Amino acid sequence: MTRVAAIDCGTNSIRLLVADADPATGELVDLDRRMTIVRLGQGVDRTGRLAPEALERTFAACREYAAVIKEHGAERLRFVATSASRDAENRDDFVRGVLDILGVEPEVISGEQEAEFSFTGATRELTATGATGELTVTGVAGELTATGATRNGGTGGLERPFLVVDIGGGSTEFVVGDDRVRAARSVDVGCVRMTERHLVVDGAVSDPPTEAQISAVRADIEAALDLAERTVPLRTARTLVGLAGSVTTVSAIAQELPAYDSAAIHHSRVPLARVREITDWLVRSTHAERAAVPSMHPGRVDVIAAGALILLSIMERTGAREVVVSEHDILDGIAWSIA
Repeated sequence: MTRVAAIDCGTNSIRLLVADADPATGELVDLDRRMTIVRLGQGVDRTGRLAPEALERTFAACREYAAVIKEHGAERLRFVATSASRDAENRDDFVRGVLDILGVEPEVISGEQEAEFSFTGATRELTATGATGELTVTGVAGELTATGATRNGGTGGLERPFLVVDIGGGSTEFVVGDDRVRAARSVDVGCVRMTERHLVVDGAVSDPPTEAQISAVRADIEAALDLAERTVPLRTARTLVGLAGSVTTVSAIAQELPAYDSAAIHHSRVPLARVREITDWLVRSTHAERAAVPSMHPGRVDVIAAGALILLSIMERTGAREVVVSEHDILDGIAWSIA
């Protein structure tokens, strides 16, 4: 096995994975996996620049991660930066800071590269071992029923091709493939970008948003889906796999988890009706009501409504009856790229 460290720095969060990877078996054994909300993309959509306070939050997380990487003795490190740093005029300040702290330059990758890493991370288990954790989450009117909970229990009826959707803070990646990528596209709609563009008034997130604001978010999402469909045949996929914090948080809410639980969330399946119900509640709830959800990360309270709207719009556009939720995503794909 090779001990690797992967860092994924996005618009909303920066995440670290230290793992032992065995390319021969397709096994990736986590040693340390952590996430910090740094909101690197704060204001980028409006100003075109990374804010000084956002850079400092990110560098503080990098210093913490450098200590973890050293403690575990990782042989290889790759740092990938995505949407916010792609868009920023002053991204050289970001690159220099990361290099000083971690000794490697962040690779500011394209949306298409981001999509390929996400696809590899999300589907390698499914294509290599056929393992899924078949947890189907249903429920109406706030009631929840979890059925068919079987982990590592075969393919569980998952059909190919997969549509892997990674809903980030600044962008969303769409990838269609089976054992490899067939088509990919990144579009500039994400939970932070949509929140800052449409749900903020006088410097504060609307509490709750108005119908007009929600309609504006939906219109941007629909336009982005039109753009994605020019490259990626979204409706040809047989299984929708959803990645990143907006999707995993929707699953946690659907399961009414008393705290965020990666094992319960990974490979859970949430039907369209339940996603619609949760989204409807999120866009009509107040900050305090969302913050009271025990599985909700504090850094997602203000952006989760926009993230859920993106997920719901994708499911409605593609006709997906459910979303298979994966905790393995671009971070795992980065790890495999250096293993």
